[in-house]
Amino acid sequence: GTLILLPVLIPVAIAIKADSSGPVFFRQLRVGLHGKPFKIIKFRTMIVDAEKRGPQVSSGDDPRITRIGSFLRKYKIDELPQLLNVISGEMSLVGPRPEVPRYVEAFREEYALILTVRPGITDFASLEFKDENELLKAADNPEQKYLNEILPAKLRYYRRYVAERSLWVDFKLIIATIKAIIR
Repeated sequence: GTLILLPVLIPVAIAIKADSSGPVFFRQLRVGLHGKPFKIIKFRTMIVDAEKRGPQVSSGDDPRITRIGSFLRKYKIDELPQLLNVISGEMSLVGPRPEVPRYVEAFREEYALILTVRPGITDFASLEFKDENELLKAADNPEQKYLNEILPAKLRYYRRYVAERSLWVDFKLIIATIKAIIR
């Protein structure tokens, strides 16, 4: 998949560099299988040091998001470098999305079961909350909305995945994700 996507990855990297200063990739500490921390790799969609200039979550109108970053997020192109996390064994194509340590700690009991499987690029929650940025944009306090409403709902989807996971479920989720991106 990485080789096939190379013709897309290179122009995206060039566009990021042309749009704003800073690195092409964004690396962030996430919690993986059995609670092991790892650095997730994404295309950078925000200004450098964005995490120091605002909340952990971002909404669709966040001024820290670059022009090209808005486009990359809308079409989920920023997620493609996570294929490197898949190759390294830190992630799978399908599985619960890896979360930052602070949020995992806030929901430690719920994550006990979820962290028994390798995190993934897509899952039930990714499909349900594909417009998460827009949901957060409407909130007075995006981080509070994420912690009180969105993350608890995602945790239910993550537990569902753990209970139902199979090759067939993974295949259906991959096809549904491709359809959602094309739409």
